[in-house]
Amino acid sequence: MAKKEIKNIGIETTKPAKAPKSVDPKDPFYGSLKIRGRIFTGTVKSAKMQKTVSVEWPRKTFNRKYERFEMRRTTVKAHNPESIDAKEGDIVKIAETRPLSKTKNFVVIEVVKKFVK
Repeated sequence: MAKKEIKNIGIETTKPAKAPKSVDPKDPFYGSLKIRGRIFTGTVKSAKMQKTVSVEWPRKTFNRKYERFEMRRTTVKAHNPESIDAKEGDIVKIAETRPLSKTKNFVVIEVVKKFVK
């Protein structure tokens, strides 16, 4: 089997270490998925779905009544390609893309830090 060519996605990230066994059209490095829009860094909260992870990150909002900031969380679902394979607890970088399903508009492009028990 010939080695698959890694595509340049236009964002400075580390390339995936392993090539996928099968061709996934929703993989930004080996498939035909294009990246656009915003990029976030968050923690994988759930990886129980097939090829999907839930990514969460904190944000501050100002409470006008009490004149203080409060911490809130944003949770989104992102496509987890076979070449990336993020697990629960990993810190990942996700990028916006076209709608992949009813609730998925993001794809994991890099595992920044692996979770160690």
